[in-house]
Amino acid sequence: MKIALIGIGGHSKVIQEMISEQAGWEIIGYFDDQYEQEFFKDECYFGPIQTSLKMHEYFCDVKYLVAIGNNRTRKSIVEKLNLPADSYATLVHKSSIISKRAIIGHGTVVMPGAVVNTDSQIGQHSIINTNAVIEHDNMLGSYVHISPNATLTGNVKAGDGVQVGAGAAVIPSKSIGEWAIIGAGGVVIEDIPSYSLAVGVPAKSLRNTGEV
Repeated sequence: MKIALIGIGGHSKVIQEMISEQAGWEIIGYFDDQYEQEFFKDECYFGPIQTSLKMHEYFCDVKYLVAIGNNRTRKSIVEKLNLPADSYATLVHKSSIISKRAIIGHGTVVMPGAVVNTDSQIGQHSIINTNAVIEHDNMLGSYVHISPNATLTGNVKAGDGVQVGAGAAVIPSKSIGEWAIIGAGGVVIEDIPSYSLAVGVPAKSLRNTGEV
C-alpha cells in the first residue's frame, strides 16, 4: 500500500515507524504546510498539504493518513482535502490487541500496546495512543484522541473530537460530549458536557473550550 502522509511533526514520527513495520506499506510522499513548494527527493514527493491531492494522478492505489495529533487541526485538514472516506488508510500496530468484533473507522491509528475490546466502535481519523484501553461496547466518534495509558471502561460514549488525557480513566456507562477534554490523570465518574475541560479526581468541568 502506498501512503501519502500529511504532517511531519512528532506524532508523524511514530506513524512513520509504524508504517515501516507494515509489510507491503510504503510512504511515497510527505506533505505539510511547512513546505513552501513541491519537490522530489530520495524517491519521495514533498510539498504543501494541498499538493498531496496530485498523488491520485501518479498512483492508482495511494491511501492517505493525517499524522497530526491535534484533533481540530486533523478535522480541518480532512475537510479541506474533501476526499472520500475510503481514500484513507487505517493503521493498527502489530502489538495492539483488537477484537474481531470491534469496528475501526478510516484514517484511525491504533498505537503500540493499545487494546480495543469486543463490540467497541471507533470513528474516523481518531488516535488510540500507546497502551490505551478501550473496553467492551464503547462508542467513540471521529477525530477522538485517547492518550497514552488512558482507560475507557465498558459502555463509555465519547463524541466527536473528544480528547482523554494521559493516564485518565472513565468508569462504565459514562458519556463525554463532543470536543470535551479530560485532563491527564483525571477520573470521570459522571457525564461530561460537550466543549468542556474537565480535570481532577473526580473530574470536574472547569470551562468551555469553544465550539468547532
